[in-house]
Amino acid sequence: MNSEIRNQEPRNVWNNFADLNAVPRPSKKEERVIAFMVAFGKKLNLETVVDKVGNVIIKKPATTGMANRKTVVMQSHLDMVHQKNSDTNFDFDTQGIEMYVDGDWVTARGTTLGADNGLGVAAIMSVLESSTIQHPAIEALFTIDEETGMTGAMGLEAGYLDGEILLNLDTEEDDEIGMGCAGGIDVTAKREYTQEKTSDNVTGLTITINGLNGGHSGMDIHKGLGNANKLMNRVLYDGMENFDLRIHEIIGGSLRNAIPRESKATVVIDTISKAPFFFEMNELINDIKAEYKSLEPNLSITISDTETPNTIMEYGAQEGFIKSIHAALNGVYRMSPDIDGLVETSNNIAKIIVKDGHILVNCLTRSSSESNKTDLANSLCAAFELSGFDVEYSGDYPGWLPNTDSEVLSVLDKLYEKLHGEKAKIAACHAGLECGILGQNYPEMDMVSFGPTILGAHSPDERASISSTQKFWSFLLEILKNIPNKA
Repeated sequence: MNSEIRNQEPRNVWNNFADLNAVPRPSKKEERVIAFMVAFGKKLNLETVVDKVGNVIIKKPATTGMANRKTVVMQSHLDMVHQKNSDTNFDFDTQGIEMYVDGDWVTARGTTLGADNGLGVAAIMSVLESSTIQHPAIEALFTIDEETGMTGAMGLEAGYLDGEILLNLDTEEDDEIGMGCAGGIDVTAKREYTQEKTSDNVTGLTITINGLNGGHSGMDIHKGLGNANKLMNRVLYDGMENFDLRIHEIIGGSLRNAIPRESKATVVIDTISKAPFFFEMNELINDIKAEYKSLEPNLSITISDTETPNTIMEYGAQEGFIKSIHAALNGVYRMSPDIDGLVETSNNIAKIIVKDGHILVNCLTRSSSESNKTDLANSLCAAFELSGFDVEYSGDYPGWLPNTDSEVLSVLDKLYEKLHGEKAKIAACHAGLECGILGQNYPEMDMVSFGPTILGAHSPDERASISSTQKFWSFLLEILKNIPNKA
């Protein structure tokens, strides 16, 4: 691992982050990182437990003079989003993340960095291994599978934790203290289609969309960034309506919680229509680029000749599919009427696969309102079912309702102002944090979320601020020293 990373301050945090990032840790494949954390806890001779779903709990007694303070649960998730640029040769299942320093930022070479939520994990590790940090009794909770369903938090049963306060270290702006978040539900649409034999006198084409920013489908959804699946559908819709374009295959997007950056489609058109098709598509592509020029300066939409495929999707299924994607909402559905600037409800059309007689569409719908989450999910369901899709809901998880009377929130609010001479932003966020789920089995636990500044999470542009990590670490140490006494 790059020694330049390990030499940044605070060194204990960056060294633990470097050690963690050397361990492959895909969601739902956390066996190696679980073993890594268990070995870490046992090396420190601390009580270390793995629950039945794979969450790791490490407990550390209070330091001298702090035994009368409330027990604190420090919580972060072990898994990370795996995204890479199309031209990056990297195997997330076997390789550690390749990091480097770029000014005030730590970033990775063509992949996600894993600062979400690896820096939170590294900070907790640094508290656990320290012999000088003042703190009350600590219960370190390292959850699994946060990024693809929050099944770790959902599977954590009552009885493992005794803490009265939970510090979630998964917020990505260092001047923000989180007190609430959105819930979510996966909406998956599937259908089969008949493959027809490709007729004579047609030309095979590949349509490729790439160069988009992508990003977090919750925290970045309000920015109006390009969604590769929706942009591809605009091209396909125009081609179908005006040139009898027929689809052979589509591969678009990858992860449910990442705004899709790339899509590729293999199609055919009548050879006689090729010249006018390219002319009209060039105009449409220029229009799309003009619409996104300030948001997506690197957007690329190309159409090139390819070997003519042997099969295409039958027309009725194709028309239904394209029109369903056209009708399905992507982006912000409703802004919060109570919190200025907060997205209440949104949807991300995250992944589309059309291949070998099967269509798969994955959406992630988020909302801090359970009723509007259901309403939008039902709206998507209707759009797909009208075109013959089977729709299923899965991975439903609750939001975290804000508690303005929170004792620990008051502590953090006052400490931040004392340390920095200005008020922190106290806010709910549109991302999915595990606090709402954990609160189901631990309803009396007082929860708050904070963290260092991380930009571009869930994309290969992910980067973590070094100076912000220093600020976050100092803040965390002050919080631990000022935890309230037990009742």
